[in-house]
Order: sequence, then structure tokens, then C-alpha cells
Amino acid sequence: MSGVQVQPIPLWRQLQSVAAVLMAVRSGASGTAALVEVSAELRPGVQALVFHVLRSLGRAQALRQLLAKRAPPPAVDALLCTALALVWSEVDAPYDAFTLVNQTVEASKKDRATNSQSSFLNACLRRFLREREALVAATDADPVARWNHPRWWIDRLRKEWPMQWQEILLTNNRQAPMSLRVNARRSAPLRYLQTLTAAGVSAVACGPCGVTLERARAVQQLPGFTDGVVSVQDAAAQLAAPLLLSGLHSQEPLHVLDACAAPGGKTAHLLEIADCDLTALDVDPLRCQRIQETLQRLGLQAKVLTGDAADPPAWWDGTLFDAILLDAPCSASGIVRRHPDVRWLRRESDIAQLALIQARLLKALWPLLKPQGRLLYCTCSVFRSEGEDQIQTFLAHNTQATLLASPGHLMPRDRANGESVPDNPGGDHDGFYYALLEKRAP
Repeated sequence: MSGVQVQPIPLWRQLQSVAAVLMAVRSGASGTAALVEVSAELRPGVQALVFHVLRSLGRAQALRQLLAKRAPPPAVDALLCTALALVWSEVDAPYDAFTLVNQTVEASKKDRATNSQSSFLNACLRRFLREREALVAATDADPVARWNHPRWWIDRLRKEWPMQWQEILLTNNRQAPMSLRVNARRSAPLRYLQTLTAAGVSAVACGPCGVTLERARAVQQLPGFTDGVVSVQDAAAQLAAPLLLSGLHSQEPLHVLDACAAPGGKTAHLLEIADCDLTALDVDPLRCQRIQETLQRLGLQAKVLTGDAADPPAWWDGTLFDAILLDAPCSASGIVRRHPDVRWLRRESDIAQLALIQARLLKALWPLLKPQGRLLYCTCSVFRSEGEDQIQTFLAHNTQATLLASPGHLMPRDRANGESVPDNPGGDHDGFYYALLEKRAP
């Protein structure tokens, strides 16, 4: 008796879901949340296509404006921009151009929200195929089309990083690597690399405590993942725990606070490399549950509290901390290659509002630190107002604070990019900012 044959998922079904996710992002929802609504059987393929679309959305929208001066209804526009984002580059297109066009038209016919516009979609896309070279050339002068970021974002990077802005934008449009942090209580990077080699998985060392896979794979396929040997964490994020704890010595376990701790990656890293009396704090109870799940898988323990880090009286017991990690809420402008929706969700006004939140957190947490204690401020942002400017302002108003040696701004970069930038270590990592502050005795 022959086994049951699994029928391949038709592309038109995936394109319908991709367009639905794009509509959700355009309405303000995160891509992650929108993808959760996609059926499990479609989700892996849809996610890959969604990421491709979001990384080419600026170009697709510029092309759509040439093909249809008046914007079609939202569902039709989302499907048309989805197709244009996937087909515009002959080099990077995931499918043959005529297949994409045919399947887009099929997707429109099978959806009541778009079936009356099938002929319009077909006409636009076939015109694009006929006039591809001229249409693409006509959009090259548009910086949003060329760099696939909002205009304000491009202008801000050009002003703040005049020598590196193009490299940052190019990196943002590439796929991020999958890096792992090796649990120091269970293994070591070289030993885990040997385990991966034995399992037929290619990888290279990544900093002092991690490895980077040659090709991303499901965590369930990673040797030792379920047993807590490794965790997924970018190389830049792996700098936080050792930077905060290096040089801190105590007869007793260090009293440490991880503020804004969810989902718990940095919390776990702190516990992996030192014996700590650690409090992990987050304002969201559901995200606190994720911290607990992370610690349980790794066999680690911490006091997990739900509370607002900017309001210590609501959760603090009055005991001063030896070390505080403040991974502050930010624009996430340094992790756009992992979350390509972020660039389209953020507004320029968000940056100033986030900077105010960061300043309020710094002001609230600083009094909780012992003399000679350390606070590590970090954000996954490349914008100066969330990094260097924030810390310089804090230092100007806090004479007890000293800035110790720390990386400063790390630009997102990959192996394909050119020269390194100031303060940027070698490797393939996200964009971050780090400032290590020490509290002088009064």
C-alpha cells in the first residue's frame, strides 16, 4: 500500500497570505503578529516571501505608482505590490516572472476582495514585464525605491553616519545569519562546533561565547537545544553580559538587575557566566512568562517580576544592586534585517518619544546602583539620539557617573560588506549601542 502523497501548496495561496500580511503591516500591525495569523502549513513559505517583499517594498511602491497613478483598493494594492516586490529584480526573484504573474492573477480571482480587479492586475504586471528595464530605471532616482527605507530614515542615517549610511542600508536588506550562544555551564564554543560538525552542520566561531551557522535551521534540529546547551542570540547581543560583569568581584553572589528583560536571552547569559542573585524585570506579564520558559529550558533560576522599570517603588525591595542591565525600549533600527517590517512601521516622531522613555529609565534606575556598581545601557539602535547622545546628556547631569571602556555604536554589517567602521568588531552582527557606566562613591 503506497503512502499518502502530500500535495504541494500552490503559490497563489501563499501570495494571498503574503498580501494579507502586507496589509496588516500597512495598518500598523507587526509582521510577527500578522504571520501568527497565517495557517501553520503556509507559514514557513509565506514568511520567506513576506521578508522578501518588505525588503523590496520601496521599489514595488514606486513601480506601482508608474503603473497605476491612482492607488487601487487596499487589498488589490497589497497584492500588486507583493507581486512587483517579488518580480522586479531578475537576479533575486524567487520564482520565474511569468509564474509569479500567473499565480498573482490566480490569487486575485480566488479572493472576493480582489476578483473584480484580476484584469487590472494582469494588465499592470504584463506591462511591467514588457517595460521592465525602462520602469526600473525610472524609479532609480527615488531614494526610497533604491534603498527600500522611508525617506526620513535614509536622511537621518546620511546625516548621522555620512561615511557608513549606504553600508548600513545595504546590510539591512540582506538576510541575517543565525548565531547561537553556547551555554558556558553546559559546553564551550569549540566543543559545540565539534558537535555540529559531527551532525553535518557547518558553522564558525562567533565571538568568545558563540557560533554562527552557515545556514539557518529550525531550533529543534540543533544538537542540544532542547537540553539547554545553546540559545539563539545575535553576536552583538552576546556582548552584553560579559561587558557588564567583567571586572566585578564579590565574596557573595552579585546582586544584579536585568531591567526590560524579556524574552530573557541576556538574563540567561548573565546566569550562564556568573553566580548571580538576579532579578529579571519586565512590564508585560506575558513576556515575563517567556523569561520563565527560557530559564527553565536552560536550567537556570532568577526572580522574575512584572513591573515598570521606571517606577521602582512599585517593585524594588530597597536593596542596592551591584550591576544593572538596561536594555532599553528603542526603535529597533539596528535589527531591521531580522525584522524588515520595522522600517515601515516606525515614524520619525517615534525616535524622540523613545529617547524620552530611555532617559526616564536611566534616571529611575541609577539610584538603585551601589557605589562602584555598574550600569550597562544598551539599545538595538543605530540612531545617535538613542545611543551616544542619550549617554552624553546623562553624564552631563550625573557627576557620579563615569563612562568606562565600552563599544559605543556598532553598525549592522555582514561578511559581504566592505571596510569596518569605528568601534565595530569583525563578524556578522546586528546594530547595537553599548555604554558601560560606573557609579563613583559620593
